[in-house]
Amino acid sequence: MSLTHPPALAALTCPAPGDDGLAIVYFDASLLVVNKPAGLLSVPGRGEDKQDCLAGRVQAAYPEALVVHRLDMATSGLLVLARGKTMQRRLSTQFANRQVDKRYVAVVRGLPALLSGEIDLPLAADWPNRPRQKVDPLAGKPSRTRYQVLSHDPLAHTTRVALWPETGRTHQLRVHLLAIGHPIVGDGLYAQAAGAASGAGQRLLLHAESLAFAHPETARPLAFCCPPPF
Repeated sequence: MSLTHPPALAALTCPAPGDDGLAIVYFDASLLVVNKPAGLLSVPGRGEDKQDCLAGRVQAAYPEALVVHRLDMATSGLLVLARGKTMQRRLSTQFANRQVDKRYVAVVRGLPALLSGEIDLPLAADWPNRPRQKVDPLAGKPSRTRYQVLSHDPLAHTTRVALWPETGRTHQLRVHLLAIGHPIVGDGLYAQAAGAASGAGQRLLLHAESLAFAHPETARPLAFCCPPPF
């Protein structure tokens, strides 16, 4: 798919996928773009059993690679790493200033009434139920997501949607879709809150499909697309 959408500026507990080599989409002297598999942490977690991660796998081949942003363990898709601290700082600034165009694809339960719209609901940590997040009108941080219906599957009672997060809160897409009554298929973390089965053995059907940003060294526009594996 092309990046012709409106301008806009994510956990199942399962073993990390085997290390079958890096799925590198692009690399040059300044950065790498990698397709992260579902079930793999972006960065190391707490505990010896949570040290395997995408950053570690990349750094085994490119020791100077530094994380710029993250994806939920259960989410697959495009992730950018900088090569060196200067490139990390420049790329991080683009993410912080919402100058990176991000598009996700998800399969959700149900059939949304509207073909497109915006979810504008403040989010905060659900402290008694960490790592869950929740909609919190009083203490939540502003959070916005644009969505567009791509297709329906009436037999499965699911809908494929494109998502453009305008903010980057923890689990934003998962909680926003849950809040409007259409939780993402395979979301074991929020299945209970949705009153639905998690789909044992099924991955979270959420994928970071495309990224567009300015090259941190030359400022030329870069755009990458990696279709979802579902």
